[in-house]
Amino acid sequence: QKKSREESSGEGSGVEILANRPYRDGPGGSGQYTHKIYHVGSHIPSWFRALLPKAALQVEEESWNAYPYTRTRYTCPFVEKFSIEIETFYRPDAGQQTNVFNLSAAEKRQRVL
Repeated sequence: QKKSREESSGEGSGVEILANRPYRDGPGGSGQYTHKIYHVGSHIPSWFRALLPKAALQVEEESWNAYPYTRTRYTCPFVEKFSIEIETFYRPDAGQQTNVFNLSAAEKRQRVL
């Protein structure tokens, strides 16, 4: 905990929580929504950090947690058209289901593995 606290302190580091609230009728039904900004500047070499605008030193996370379903989206304000979205279903089957999201044959062909 001490190491984590030290790494998350000072200029350009840490996590800023913008929202943490329940939601209804959203992804997966009802659950908890969180919106965070990760300030990652302290994890980048100083010479490289000096070349980047401040927006490039932040990663935004939005998460909808309606266990057993979660959806998380990561974005960087500096690269507006780039995002990573992760959908997860927690199932008590040790990962044996081959189509946990019930994708159609066409949707399966579009997957990038």
